Amino acid sequence: MNTSTVPAAYQERGVAFAQTPAGDTAPASARPAEQAGASRRNEPAIVPAVDVIEDATGITLYADLPGVSKESLALDVERDTLTIEGTVQLVQPEGLAVRHVEVERARYRRVFTLSKELDSQQVTAELSQGVLKLRIPKAQHAQPRRIPVNVA
Repeated sequence: MNTSTVPAAYQERGVAFAQTPAGDTAPASARPAEQAGASRRNEPAIVPAVDVIEDATGITLYADLPGVSKESLALDVERDTLTIEGTVQLVQPEGLAVRHVEVERARYRRVFTLSKELDSQQVTAELSQGVLKLRIPKAQHAQPRRIPVNVA
């Protein structure tokens, strides 16, 4: 999903924001947590396509990362910032040496600002056939609940 078409509900809740010139998704104002990784952010990277699905208990985020293995995937949460980074590792047959390279290995990077409604301590991740699935539950205070009515 292109972040420019993220539904307004997601933008209001802080799940995803418009892309910065560096290709990240973040609020309009630069934040200190992102500035600390500025040198890494300036390296060329592909912004992976992402779908965000919200239900009553949280969000599920699907990111397309073809060719990225579990070993070359990094998922970091710092305060309210979720960073997805991965590199495609090219397998070189044993006994062969690279003499000329025109295609560099792909590097993916995407940064999200998480809403305070989400519990960033309970993120789960699965990688299957080049698709990363992240499940981020809503914090307890943001979960829907039924309030019992007592008869006086």
